[in-house]
Amino acid sequence: MPSVSYHDAVNEALERMEDLGYERGAGVDLANHGPMGAEALAMLGHEGEVAGWVERYRAAMPHHEPPAARFALDPADEGSWRPALGAFDRAGDWERLFQRELADASWRDVLGRWWPRLLPGLFAGLTHGLIRTAHAVRALYGADGADGGGATEAQRTELARGLAYWAARYTALPGQARLRGTYDLAGAIAALPRVPGDGGPMNPGVAGGRLARLADLPGYGEALDALAVDHAPRLLSEMTTQFSDVYLSHDEVFPVPLIHGVTAPAAVRLILPHLPAEQYEPTLAALWQVHTALLLAFTTSRRGEGTGAWRRELSDELVDGLPSLDELGARAVEHGDEHVLKFTEACRREYALRPDPRFRAAVLAAQRRIAPLEG
Repeated sequence: MPSVSYHDAVNEALERMEDLGYERGAGVDLANHGPMGAEALAMLGHEGEVAGWVERYRAAMPHHEPPAARFALDPADEGSWRPALGAFDRAGDWERLFQRELADASWRDVLGRWWPRLLPGLFAGLTHGLIRTAHAVRALYGADGADGGGATEAQRTELARGLAYWAARYTALPGQARLRGTYDLAGAIAALPRVPGDGGPMNPGVAGGRLARLADLPGYGEALDALAVDHAPRLLSEMTTQFSDVYLSHDEVFPVPLIHGVTAPAAVRLILPHLPAEQYEPTLAALWQVHTALLLAFTTSRRGEGTGAWRRELSDELVDGLPSLDELGARAVEHGDEHVLKFTEACRREYALRPDPRFRAAVLAAQRRIAPLEG
């Protein structure tokens, strides 16, 4: 049987999921993870598994109808597009705008023009606007570093949808982070006071209430000014490493949201080389603000952060050493959950740059804590 290339696997997956809306779930608004999961699966080197995974994913949960385009947005008129930020019923209008933009200019020009406009709303869809955009950018650029000259219409449409979802779910957090503090990342995380809970489970509903009053939570404003500026790629590595530790330390939390403390900066790493240098520092500041929000919304204490307490949970695996990331990648494919696939791929990529065992441990923990994809 002939092998399937990354390009063909991703393009076929996008075509098979072309009809899916931006969100899914009965009575909830969960982001459509299909394009992201399929691209991550292909990047893990399992291109031949992508088509079958797409069918399992489609069957697992119903997707909402995509909002229809109604009124054209003018990208040159701030009075036209700015009021539509965060208006999910305008998602169809946003998608049509970005399709026009990408038809008339290179994807790098479109990305560079819209990045500073969308960056203040980075928390959109629990950062899924950013993450979907990043997976789309990598598919355009090509897994082998090629320039994406052979990009298909499906791949350009996917970038338009990633940006449209970001714009339609645009969520500006209160205040503005500035990298003018004195703490390194580990110190800034440790210095952030956590707000005790009422003893109940820390699920997304409880966290949503905390997010709604984020500006009033102790330490939030101070945290925005706590972090010192650093070289962008190095700080991204600190972010993915430290938030792997945060994920490991909080097995009491619903197992998905804190994953985005790792996958969001890992997604930024995919995009950063294609952005103007003046966007690096604002991007890192926005990421730190997102991280601060995640910590205050989903954690009620430092628990085992920075102590290695997570080793108790994984003690049986640690006796003989953590599995390799290749083994963990194979387990992720068998597991099938889209969050596990994206998290495994992001951690494998980050581990290649900084081989910290917490990446492997966090992947193993996620594979244990999150239920496998059915089917």
